[in-house]
Amino acid sequence: MYDKTLILTILDQLIDAAQTIQGRCQKVTKVDELLDTEEGQERLDGICMKLIAIGESLKQIDKISEHTLLAAYPAIEWRKIKGIRDFISHHYFDLDAEVIFSICQNHITPLTETLRQIRTDLVRQA
Repeated sequence: MYDKTLILTILDQLIDAAQTIQGRCQKVTKVDELLDTEEGQERLDGICMKLIAIGESLKQIDKISEHTLLAAYPAIEWRKIKGIRDFISHHYFDLDAEVIFSICQNHITPLTETLRQIRTDLVRQA
């Protein structure tokens, strides 16, 4: 069995990071807003840093849980989230802001909801 306390701590960090991304994306209505101003570019950089942290933390959860915990929640494409972490980290200058904008608009809310559900389920099991 794996260390649920450690995973709960990581889940709290993940939820916080996802909520931060939601807040940063809330006022962005089109991708150009992330590219056309210095403030927008800083927002994009901040979002990317949180996406890197999310991907890395999900890798940790996978390792700690021996790839069982996230697999129990197949509605989220965990592999892609971990992959975007790798892409941003290793190919930042090739980054397509449209992809990041799409992630913000379409994937962060379901991710946050699923992370909360995982947390709730783990607490109930304790």
